[in-house]
Amino acid sequence: MLDERAKTLLKTLVDRYIADGQPVGSRTLSRASGLDLSPATIRNVMADLEELGLIASPHTSAGRIPTARGYRLFVDTLLTAQTLKSEVSSLESQLLPDQPQRVIANAAQMLSSLSSFVGVVTSPRKSSVFHHIEFLRLGERRVLVIMVSPEGDVQNRLVFTAQDVTQSDLTEASNRLNAHYSGMSLDVVRDRLRTEVDALRGEIASLMSAAVDVGTQSYEEQEPVVVSGERNLLTVQDFRHDMGSLRRMFDLFEEKTQLMRLLDVSSRAEGVRIYIGGESQVVPYEELSVVSAPYVVDGEVVGTLGVIGPTRMAYDRMIQIVDITSRMVSNALSQK
Repeated sequence: MLDERAKTLLKTLVDRYIADGQPVGSRTLSRASGLDLSPATIRNVMADLEELGLIASPHTSAGRIPTARGYRLFVDTLLTAQTLKSEVSSLESQLLPDQPQRVIANAAQMLSSLSSFVGVVTSPRKSSVFHHIEFLRLGERRVLVIMVSPEGDVQNRLVFTAQDVTQSDLTEASNRLNAHYSGMSLDVVRDRLRTEVDALRGEIASLMSAAVDVGTQSYEEQEPVVVSGERNLLTVQDFRHDMGSLRRMFDLFEEKTQLMRLLDVSSRAEGVRIYIGGESQVVPYEELSVVSAPYVVDGEVVGTLGVIGPTRMAYDRMIQIVDITSRMVSNALSQK
């Protein structure tokens, strides 16, 4: 347990380091903390904090910087989240109810833009079910398949038929699918079509089978996580001269499997969570921190979003950005 004096000095040190990116010395702490302490007393407290593993002294400087453990204590007990005032009103128009994948893409871009780091959003978990389907004749042997999911996603695919079909044939096929198969998983629809195909005219059966293939392909092609703003890391002072770290981070965003595992952990927590690199196996790189929160549709958690950036980030601001965005995504996706 730290006394109030040690807490104040640690908070001041972390605040200064986040703001300036430079190791913080005793003289700076004395001025910025507002405490009436002698330089010797401050040095003694700093030595105690260093012994506890909360701060460290880089070899090239007499000042100190926070460790992962120091950041953790800071965000858990010393951080005071501030409200984003002027920016909140401008956010409202950026995440209006729309197709889920468009909401997700806009949310990732917004997180990146507001944080100046990387925005990540997992796509809503959903089953491969179709809600409604339409066929539109575009020309000889060319048909546009329009499929709507229960979540409101719209998929359009052009298919080529073995022989020309009329619009009335297409309408008959879509009516049959919507009447008898709406709400079923595409796998179930495919199995039932195999047994019922003999009772249908050839063109109708082939169109319905093609529609199921389109839906299945669209489902399999869905991007599991949307990432925006990776290039922002190139401008981060902490990474600018460490190409090895940058390469590993870009591999993380490229691979996405590890990223999905990290965000999956976040989805099981309530509210905003902060994961600081180096303190656990959750975040694989010491240089990175993740501020994340789940989002919900109709009261059920369906995905996670967050900001990924350097451990030296303004956590109070990131918490507000992630919290507001998660509520806006939840509202946009819940309005059908």
